[in-house]
Amino acid sequence: MLAFQEYTAVTTIGDLLMHAAAAYPDKDALVFPERRLSFAELRDGAIRVARGLTAMGVGAGDHVGMLLPSSVETVEAFFGIALLGAVSVPINARFRSRELTYITENADLVAIVTSGKVAEGLNFVDRLTESFPELAELPENASLALARAPRLKRIVLVSDDHAPGFTSAETFAAAAETVPAAEIARLRARVRVSDTGLILYTSGTTADPKGCLISHEALVRTGQAMARRYEMTENDVFWSPLPMYHIGAMFPLCAAYSVGATYLSMQYFEAGTAMEMIERDRATVAYPSFGTFISDMIYHPDFEQRDLSSIRIMNSNMAMQPPSFARTIQEKIPGIIQVGTYGMTETSGTVTTSFPTDSYESRTGRLGKPFDGLEVRICRPDGTACDTDEIGEICVRGFSIFTAYYKDDAKTAEAKRDGWFHTGDLGAMDAEGTLMFHGRLKDMLKVGGENVAAQEIETLICSHEAVKLCQVVGRADTRLQEVPVAFVELKPGTDATSDDIIGYCHGKIASFKVPRDVRFVTEWPMSSTKIQKFRLKEMLEA
Repeated sequence: MLAFQEYTAVTTIGDLLMHAAAAYPDKDALVFPERRLSFAELRDGAIRVARGLTAMGVGAGDHVGMLLPSSVETVEAFFGIALLGAVSVPINARFRSRELTYITENADLVAIVTSGKVAEGLNFVDRLTESFPELAELPENASLALARAPRLKRIVLVSDDHAPGFTSAETFAAAAETVPAAEIARLRARVRVSDTGLILYTSGTTADPKGCLISHEALVRTGQAMARRYEMTENDVFWSPLPMYHIGAMFPLCAAYSVGATYLSMQYFEAGTAMEMIERDRATVAYPSFGTFISDMIYHPDFEQRDLSSIRIMNSNMAMQPPSFARTIQEKIPGIIQVGTYGMTETSGTVTTSFPTDSYESRTGRLGKPFDGLEVRICRPDGTACDTDEIGEICVRGFSIFTAYYKDDAKTAEAKRDGWFHTGDLGAMDAEGTLMFHGRLKDMLKVGGENVAAQEIETLICSHEAVKLCQVVGRADTRLQEVPVAFVELKPGTDATSDDIIGYCHGKIASFKVPRDVRFVTEWPMSSTKIQKFRLKEMLEA
């Protein structure tokens, strides 16, 4: 049993898996809708990846891209890279030519692990060949020397595909056989918890994402802290729909394996399949986190028929969702403990989350307290600390903070000042030390000289009975500088007009905050988990 002791057993990412596999070799470690691996099988798969990469010349400190959907192969690659002391660089599966070229060059990738056709319209061989056209002129299994990515030496396929310039899975497997497992054990013993284990690029809500250097310690300890807060044990089954190129999947994976729990995932989120998995595998911890996932489940036609009663705790973040979400879930699963959470890539995931023993009002109305070992303070623009319930910038310090933005000293210095990471988020702490998020500093509109938080308008519009989701952005205005415009997705089977939504806002908020226009959407421009507001602004400008 990997129960928590009265100390923090810090370890590396690779050793985290080795420990769990030694304690629970035959237990399910990883479950997908149609495939599952035991801890021993996952360990052996990770070692095979490590052997293959070593044979391809990848060494400690080298950066290895993972352009893969959420899959067994992704998890094997993540731990295999860690066993070597190399650095994983998960790449957003939505990225296209410009973004792939940028990250390959910016992250100094020496290898990329990828696959061919994943789904209709999604083929990573095609996307990488579009990014690097000279691949088409090279022989299969070539050692690369690309003009736009001079450090990239191999693109390895983990699928059965074959393509010019790509190293086939068969060639990779044969190369792995030339490296003894004892060599991986020797390399693993050299990895330090302070080494960089992961470079995660921020979610893409701005033009060029920044690469966050995250140490083994930061990722593993954040996972351990969440497992401790949620009172997880080896008997838990942790379900997350978040893609494995997102911090919200990587540190919960560490949380689960720190106690020997099973981790459930899926290649892409589909609400019906998600609920089927939760019911089939009796998930006990659910981590949907974002309103887009939660709403798709709640409004799915199978929601009422599915038995989700196995869930004991869910990160539903109800303080950030329409109130109807919390009521609907609580009625469906009366015994569920809903918790709120605040975190980001630069903090290796969660900073604050609720205790299971907190009141329902606190758990669904606020975002919890910091993990042990992390400090949060709310700051005014002059750097002084805010008073209780005063809104200011959320600042964090402690073990989970990213080391630096890769190759960007200026942005690192701007974000990390006097020992504190300045998040760029607005928040407030109540008298109990519980955090509430109030939007992005840059998500403020300037309407006729008045500061307007987009989140305030979004929260109001989401309380309309027909509204499923709402996002508010600013539109340039010659007289007022900018005015709010609302993008709205309606609930299935409901109807509302622009005038209905605008009329609903009148009298509830100041007139200058009322949207001047409402645009209805059925699909949102997304990064991995977040709605991209800059795309909404581009839609307005177009």
